[in-house]
Amino acid sequence: MSAIDTERECRGLVDFARASASPGLGFRWLGEDGAPVSDAAVHTWITTRMTHVFALAHLTGHAGAGELAEGGVAALAGGPLRDREHGGWSGAVALDGTVVEPRKEAYAHAFVVLAASSATAAGIPGGEALLEEALEVVVRHFLDADGRVVDSLDAALTETEPYRGANSSMHMVEALLAAGDATGDPAWHQRALGIAEHLIHQVARPRGYLLPEHFTPAWEPVPDYNADHPDDPFRPFGCTPGHMLEWSRLLLHTEAALADPPGWLLEDAVALFDRAMEVGWAADGAPGIVYTVDWDASPVVRLRMHWVIAEALAAAEVLRRRTGAQQYADWLAVLGDYTGEHLIDRAGSWRHELDEHNRPSAVVWRGRPDVYHAYQAMLLPRLPLAPSLAGGLRALAQDVPVRGHS
Repeated sequence: MSAIDTERECRGLVDFARASASPGLGFRWLGEDGAPVSDAAVHTWITTRMTHVFALAHLTGHAGAGELAEGGVAALAGGPLRDREHGGWSGAVALDGTVVEPRKEAYAHAFVVLAASSATAAGIPGGEALLEEALEVVVRHFLDADGRVVDSLDAALTETEPYRGANSSMHMVEALLAAGDATGDPAWHQRALGIAEHLIHQVARPRGYLLPEHFTPAWEPVPDYNADHPDDPFRPFGCTPGHMLEWSRLLLHTEAALADPPGWLLEDAVALFDRAMEVGWAADGAPGIVYTVDWDASPVVRLRMHWVIAEALAAAEVLRRRTGAQQYADWLAVLGDYTGEHLIDRAGSWRHELDEHNRPSAVVWRGRPDVYHAYQAMLLPRLPLAPSLAGGLRALAQDVPVRGHS
């Protein structure tokens, strides 16, 4: 990743994100100029991801990040996003605190667990209590009897949506790995392994790793889901190469979490990365990774998302570390050059979306909502391969070994 000064980008991303703080509410959606978008609600998924990033930044010694993480924890514990009547966290509130997205999403709740786990690891006041509450809500409402993720429920947490999704499941794996690191309880790592084994080893592997994203409540794939809305930001039609890359990285974090990991974790991590780059990189002739492909691996939505490149960088980094193979160092150089040329317009400020010609675009995402993917990608080269980034940072700060592969 020689084209990018990763430490400079980490500092820049945190400084860029400071403007999102909205005391008592959480963190706001940022526009292209780095200022909060005036008409945008305060979302749980943004508030949690920013809290997670500031907790990580606090562990690196970034001045002021601890106070921002503490503000995020306080907002999640006592602000209007938290539903005091029914439990859990609403999707979003207006700036006056009125709930505007009342449904309870597994995706957002996974990020509450992640934020609380990172805050706990960073010693942020209130982190442990928030983590305990979030894990209780997740186990009670968002994990079924088989340990698989229930995607969403109504505001009262009584009626489930007739849909299951790989995206929320993927982030639940990340969250449970972090919870295991923060609490020291390996049972959370085992729950993460179960979700990953089902979706990757049992579902994706027999399909050449083109992972279906959408399922019925019985976990039967729905291959034409959102065919009439293929560029949905959270539930796009077809296969998403960026998620294959993200899963690749998470499988190696899962491997690092386990005392006796199954061999398929490394095998599937390698295969997912290779397949994602095969079908996604320059799939339409231009550099970059397309947002989605169909079941014949042909491009559908040709937009280039910053988070996809960030996950490609992160996956290549952990695979390089884990395997020592030159191909991942080569990919890091290619991806680093692309990022420096097309995505970073100034230190810490990444364009979130490009069109098929790598020009700035805002079809799916307006502005620059958060820095989660980019920050993690820039932080990983400094860390040991651990179950979670917070766990890796804490081990690094305390100069203690972590389980896993260096």
